Amino acid sequence: MNGIDLRTINTIRFLSIDAVEKAKSGHPGLPMGAAPMAYTLWKNHLCYSPKNPLWFNRDRFVLSAGHGSMLLYSLLHLFTENLEMEELKNFRQWGSKTPGHPEVHITPGVEATTGPLGQGISNAVGMAMAERYLAETFNREKFEVVDHYTYVLASDGDLMEGVAQEACSLAGHLKLGKLVVLYDDNSITIDGSTGLAFSEDLGMRFKAYGWQGIEVRDGNSIEEVNSAILLARKVTTKPTLIQVKTRIGYGSPNKVGTAAAHGSPLGEKEVEETRRNLKWPEEKFHVPEEVREALGKIKEEKGRKETKWKNLMEQYRLQYPEDHALFMEFTGGKLLKGIDTEQLYAFTDKAMATRKASGKLLTGLTKEIRNLVGGSADLAESTSTLLKDEKDFEYGSYQGRNIRFGLREHAMGAILNGMTLHGGLKVYGSTFLVFSDYMRPAIRLAALSKLDPVFIFTHDSIGLGEDGPTHQPIEHLASLQLIPGLQVIRPADAKETAAAWIKALETRDRPTALILTRQDLPVLKETSKNAEKGGYILIKEKKKKPDLIIMASGSEVRLAVEAHKALKGKGVDVRVVSMPSVTIFKEQKKEYIEEVLPKDVKLRIAVEAGVGAVWNEFLGRKGKFIGLSDFGHSAPGAVVMEKLGFTEENITETAMKMMK
Repeated sequence: MNGIDLRTINTIRFLSIDAVEKAKSGHPGLPMGAAPMAYTLWKNHLCYSPKNPLWFNRDRFVLSAGHGSMLLYSLLHLFTENLEMEELKNFRQWGSKTPGHPEVHITPGVEATTGPLGQGISNAVGMAMAERYLAETFNREKFEVVDHYTYVLASDGDLMEGVAQEACSLAGHLKLGKLVVLYDDNSITIDGSTGLAFSEDLGMRFKAYGWQGIEVRDGNSIEEVNSAILLARKVTTKPTLIQVKTRIGYGSPNKVGTAAAHGSPLGEKEVEETRRNLKWPEEKFHVPEEVREALGKIKEEKGRKETKWKNLMEQYRLQYPEDHALFMEFTGGKLLKGIDTEQLYAFTDKAMATRKASGKLLTGLTKEIRNLVGGSADLAESTSTLLKDEKDFEYGSYQGRNIRFGLREHAMGAILNGMTLHGGLKVYGSTFLVFSDYMRPAIRLAALSKLDPVFIFTHDSIGLGEDGPTHQPIEHLASLQLIPGLQVIRPADAKETAAAWIKALETRDRPTALILTRQDLPVLKETSKNAEKGGYILIKEKKKKPDLIIMASGSEVRLAVEAHKALKGKGVDVRVVSMPSVTIFKEQKKEYIEEVLPKDVKLRIAVEAGVGAVWNEFLGRKGKFIGLSDFGHSAPGAVVMEKLGFTEENITETAMKMMK
C-alpha cells in the first residue's frame, strides 16, 4: 500500500470518527474497519459521476450496514461534488443531509434507505434484476447502453436476517452475475461476538445458494481486496460474496475488535490515542491537501465515464431511434401517456372479484406500459397477476415480465423497492393480504423512501371463506392504513378497481397497496371515476340533508347499497358513501370532504370487515362501526360474513336503533 492510499483510508476513518464524536452518537467501528475495502472499490472499480449522482448507467453502491453511515458520507464527500464538509460536521443533526442511517431522498449519492439490517442487500438484488431486465431490453451489438454493477457492503447482521437469506437465495437462482457483496466479516454485533448466536459456515451457505465465494484474509490489504473484486467481475453467471476479514474499530488501541467500538463514540481520550496510534494530526475533520489532489484526479477520470456514455447514447439514438425513444419513455415516468383511461372503466355488469378485475386491467396495461413488471410470492394464479402472454424473468430470459419470487414475501417487498430505486421500471408484487405482515418492514421503507411500487394484496377479508382464520385478515387493512405515506385502496367493484390502478400509476412519490377480494362482487351502477378521490357520494339522499350516512369500503359497499334500499322503504333518507381509500380521501380539499361528509349530519355508520381503526375520525361521537374485534372462522365465505354481522339486515337494524 503506497502512502497516498493509506492517508486517504485514514482520512475516511477520521472523518467518521470526528463526526460521530461531535454528534456524541453513531457507529465508528465499521468505518474504521471497512475503510480499506470501501476505498479500493470506489477508487479502482466503482463507475459513477462525481457531479451527477443520478447518472443512469452508474454502478450502484449500497451500504446495507446502514449503521456505518459515516463511511458512506465520508466517501461521498471525498469522491463526489455533492456533500459538503459542513454536512459531515452536522452528522445526525436536525435538517442535515447526513442522518443517522442513510436516506435515499435526503442525501445525494445514497442509493437506498438502509438501517434495518438485511434490507439494503435485498434492495441490491432488485437493482441487479432491474439492470439485467433493461440491459436485455435495450442493449444492441456495440451498444451496451445499460451495463453496470451493483455493489453492496454488508455486515454480519445483514446476513443473519431472514430477508437477506430470502433475497440472496433468489439472486443465486437467477444467476445475477453483476451483483457483488463485500461482507465486512468483523465477528462483532451489538451484544458482542457473533459466536454468541452465529456459527454456521457462511461461505457454504452462499455456495448452496449458487454464489461464487471469495475470501480476503486481511481487510487492510487493498491488493487482496482489489484482486477479489477483479475475480468477482470475471464470473458472469453467479453473484459473488467477498468475505473480507476486518477488525471493527481498527486503529483504536483499547476498543479494536470489541463491541465497544460498534455503536458508541470512542470517547475523547480514546480518539486521542487512536490519532497517535495511526499518526494522524490533532485537527478535527482534517483532509490532507495531497489527498484532495489525488482524489481530484480520480474524480476527473470518473467524470469522463458519463461523458463517454452520453456520446454512446447519441450514437444509439441515431442508429436505433425507436429503441432510444422507448428508453426515454422508460426513464421518463409518464406511464399513462397515450392511454384512454375512460376505457379502463368499461366493465360489464357481470359480477367479478376485484382481484380478477385487477388481473384484467393489468393484462391490458402491460400491453401499453412496456416497463410494467412484477409477479407474486408463489400465488400468481390466485392473485391474478400472471401475464399469460409474457415470459418469466429468469436466466436466459431477463426480459421476461413475470417475476417468480417464490415463497419469499419479505424479499419480494425489498426487491421491488430495489427495482424502483434503480429506475426505469414500474413494479408490482402480490400475495394474500394476511401475508402482508411478512412484508411490512419493506412496505414501511418504501413509504419512508417515497418509492412507488404497487403492492397487490388479495383475499382481503373473512369473505375468502373456508381457509379460515389463519388466512382471513382482520387487522391488516387498518395496519397498512396507519403507515404514513402508503396509499391504501380497497375498491368496491371492477370500476373502482380501475380507479385504483389509475391512481397507482399516476402516483410517483409513494407506494400503493391494492386490497382486493377473492369473492365476486356486483358491478354497481352508481360507482364512478370519483373513486379516484378516495371517497365519494355513491347514492345521494332525496331531501336537502340526509337522515343518516352509511360509509363502507370494498365488498361491504354492496351491503350499504342494499341497506339503503331497505331503509328507504322505512322512510329513512340515507346517503351512501363509498370510501375505497381513506388515505386519499383525507388529502382532498376541505370543501370536498365537507361536501361528502357534512359536519351537521351526526348519525353515521361505517361498515368494513376488519378492526376499522381509521374510521373513528369520520364517525364522530354518535357514529357506529360495524366491523370485527376477533378472528374469523372456517366456513363458506357468505356464511362467515352473515354469522359475523355483515348483512343488509344488521346494517338496517343498527340504523333504525340510531334513529330512535
